[in-house]
Amino acid sequence: MIFVMLGTQNNSFIRLLEQVEKCIENGTITEKVIVQSGYTKYKSDKMKVFDLIPRDELEKYQNEASLIITHGGVGSIVSSIKKDKKVIAVPRLHKYEEHVNDHQKDIVELFNKKKYIIGINDVNELEQAIKEAKEFKPEKYISDNSKLINIVDKFIEKAIGGK
Repeated sequence: MIFVMLGTQNNSFIRLLEQVEKCIENGTITEKVIVQSGYTKYKSDKMKVFDLIPRDELEKYQNEASLIITHGGVGSIVSSIKKDKKVIAVPRLHKYEEHVNDHQKDIVELFNKKKYIIGINDVNELEQAIKEAKEFKPEKYISDNSKLINIVDKFIEKAIGGK
Protein backbone atom coordinates (compact mmCIF):
# COMPACT_ATOMS: atom_id res chain seq x y z
CA MET A 1 0.00 0.00 0.00
CA ILE A 2 1.18 3.51 -0.80
CA PHE A 3 0.20 6.24 1.64
CA VAL A 4 0.02 9.85 0.46
CA MET A 5 0.19 12.48 3.22
CA LEU A 6 -0.64 16.13 2.55
CA GLY A 7 -0.54 17.40 6.12
CA THR A 8 -3.05 19.48 8.03
CA GLN A 9 -2.33 23.07 7.02
CA ASN A 10 -4.91 24.96 5.01
CA ASN A 11 -3.06 24.58 1.69
CA SER A 12 -4.19 22.65 -1.38
CA PHE A 13 -1.92 20.34 -3.38
CA ILE A 14 -4.08 19.06 -6.22
CA ARG A 15 -1.09 18.84 -8.60
CA LEU A 16 0.44 16.04 -6.53
CA LEU A 17 -2.77 14.00 -6.36
CA GLU A 18 -3.32 14.40 -10.11
CA GLN A 19 0.20 13.07 -10.70
CA VAL A 20 -0.32 10.13 -8.33
CA GLU A 21 -3.50 9.29 -10.24
CA LYS A 22 -1.59 9.45 -13.56
CA CYS A 23 0.96 7.00 -12.12
CA ILE A 24 -1.89 4.62 -11.25
CA GLU A 25 -3.36 4.98 -14.75
CA ASN A 26 -0.06 4.32 -16.52
CA GLY A 27 0.81 1.33 -14.32
CA THR A 28 3.75 2.89 -12.46
CA ILE A 29 1.72 2.41 -9.28
CA THR A 30 0.08 -0.99 -8.96
CA GLU A 31 -0.53 -1.01 -5.20
CA LYS A 32 -3.57 0.32 -3.37
CA VAL A 33 -3.24 4.06 -2.63
CA ILE A 34 -4.63 5.74 0.47
CA VAL A 35 -4.55 9.54 0.71
CA GLN A 36 -4.72 11.83 3.72
CA SER A 37 -5.58 14.95 1.73
CA GLY A 38 -5.98 17.53 4.49
CA TYR A 39 -7.52 20.61 2.90
CA THR A 40 -6.97 19.40 -0.67
CA LYS A 41 -10.41 18.58 -2.01
CA TYR A 42 -10.02 15.69 -4.44
CA LYS A 43 -12.31 12.92 -5.61
CA SER A 44 -10.97 9.74 -7.16
CA ASP A 45 -12.19 6.28 -8.05
CA LYS A 46 -8.56 5.07 -8.13
CA MET A 47 -7.49 6.12 -4.60
CA LYS A 48 -9.14 6.07 -1.19
CA VAL A 49 -9.12 9.74 -0.11
CA PHE A 50 -9.66 11.00 3.46
CA ASP A 51 -9.57 14.66 4.47
CA LEU A 52 -8.31 14.64 8.04
CA ILE A 53 -7.99 11.40 9.99
CA PRO A 54 -7.25 10.67 13.66
CA ARG A 55 -3.56 10.37 14.57
CA ASP A 56 -3.82 6.66 15.45
CA GLU A 57 -5.33 5.91 12.04
CA LEU A 58 -2.68 8.04 10.32
CA GLU A 59 0.07 6.10 12.12
CA LYS A 60 -1.58 2.79 11.18
CA TYR A 61 -1.41 3.74 7.49
CA GLN A 62 2.19 4.94 7.88
CA ASN A 63 3.15 1.64 9.50
CA GLU A 64 1.47 -0.43 6.78
CA ALA A 65 2.79 1.58 3.82
CA SER A 66 5.54 0.25 1.58
CA LEU A 67 6.05 3.82 0.31
CA ILE A 68 4.98 7.23 1.59
CA ILE A 69 4.53 10.15 -0.79
CA THR A 70 4.25 13.48 0.99
CA HIS A 71 4.45 17.23 0.68
CA GLY A 72 7.54 19.00 2.00
CA GLY A 73 6.24 19.41 5.54
CA VAL A 74 8.71 18.59 8.31
CA GLY A 75 6.09 16.79 10.42
CA SER A 76 5.03 14.42 7.64
CA ILE A 77 8.62 13.71 6.58
CA VAL A 78 10.07 13.19 10.07
CA SER A 79 7.19 11.06 11.35
CA SER A 80 7.61 8.80 8.30
CA ILE A 81 11.41 8.46 8.34
CA LYS A 82 11.35 7.75 12.07
CA LYS A 83 9.38 4.65 11.07
CA ASP A 84 12.16 3.71 8.59
CA LYS A 85 9.83 4.20 5.63
CA LYS A 86 10.78 4.95 2.06
CA VAL A 87 9.59 8.50 1.46
CA ILE A 88 9.19 10.62 -1.64
CA ALA A 89 8.71 14.28 -0.75
CA VAL A 90 7.49 16.98 -3.12
CA PRO A 91 7.44 20.64 -2.08
CA ARG A 92 4.35 22.77 -2.40
CA LEU A 93 5.30 25.76 -4.55
CA HIS A 94 4.44 29.41 -4.05
CA LYS A 95 4.06 30.05 -7.79
CA TYR A 96 1.03 27.72 -7.79
CA GLU A 97 -0.32 29.36 -4.61
CA GLU A 98 0.18 26.10 -2.71
CA HIS A 99 2.06 27.86 0.09
CA VAL A 100 3.05 31.35 1.22
CA ASN A 101 6.68 30.85 0.13
CA ASP A 102 9.03 28.12 -1.10
CA HIS A 103 10.48 26.98 2.24
CA GLN A 104 9.38 23.39 1.50
CA LYS A 105 11.93 23.27 -1.33
CA ASP A 106 14.70 23.84 1.24
CA ILE A 107 13.26 21.21 3.60
CA VAL A 108 13.01 18.58 0.86
CA GLU A 109 16.51 19.40 -0.40
CA LEU A 110 18.02 19.05 3.09
CA PHE A 111 16.43 15.65 3.82
CA ASN A 112 17.30 14.47 0.29
CA LYS A 113 20.98 15.47 0.68
CA LYS A 114 21.13 13.43 3.87
CA LYS A 115 19.66 10.49 1.92
CA TYR A 116 16.74 10.09 4.31
CA ILE A 117 14.24 10.52 1.46
CA ILE A 118 13.90 10.82 -2.28
CA GLY A 119 13.29 14.53 -2.70
CA ILE A 120 11.99 15.86 -5.99
CA ASN A 121 11.45 19.44 -7.10
CA ASP A 122 8.19 19.05 -8.98
CA VAL A 123 5.34 16.60 -9.40
CA ASN A 124 6.49 15.81 -12.95
CA GLU A 125 9.42 13.89 -11.43
CA LEU A 126 7.13 11.58 -9.43
CA GLU A 127 7.01 8.67 -11.87
CA GLN A 128 10.81 8.40 -11.97
CA ALA A 129 11.04 8.76 -8.18
CA ILE A 130 8.58 5.88 -7.69
CA LYS A 131 10.75 3.70 -9.92
CA GLU A 132 13.87 4.71 -7.94
CA ALA A 133 12.10 3.98 -4.65
CA LYS A 134 12.03 0.26 -5.41
CA GLU A 135 15.82 0.09 -4.87
CA PHE A 136 16.18 3.06 -2.49
CA LYS A 137 17.71 2.33 0.90
CA PRO A 138 17.17 5.36 3.15
CA GLU A 139 19.79 6.36 5.70
CA LYS A 140 18.71 5.70 9.26
CA TYR A 141 17.28 8.90 10.73
CA ILE A 142 18.67 9.88 14.11
CA SER A 143 16.97 12.81 15.78
CA ASP A 144 19.48 15.40 16.97
CA ASN A 145 17.98 18.22 18.98
CA SER A 146 21.35 19.47 20.24
CA LYS A 147 21.65 22.21 17.60
CA LEU A 148 18.15 23.47 18.34
CA ILE A 149 18.82 23.41 22.08
CA ASN A 150 22.02 25.43 21.57
CA ILE A 151 20.15 28.03 19.51
CA VAL A 152 17.44 28.33 22.18
CA ASP A 153 20.06 28.50 24.97
CA LYS A 154 21.92 31.32 23.18
CA PHE A 155 18.67 33.18 22.57
CA ILE A 156 17.72 32.93 26.26
CA GLU A 157 21.20 33.99 27.39
CA LYS A 158 21.09 36.99 25.06
CA ALA A 159 17.60 37.92 26.24
CA ILE A 160 18.55 37.66 29.91
CA GLY A 161 21.92 39.32 29.41
CA GLY A 162 20.29 42.17 27.51
CA LYS A 163 18.06 43.16 30.45
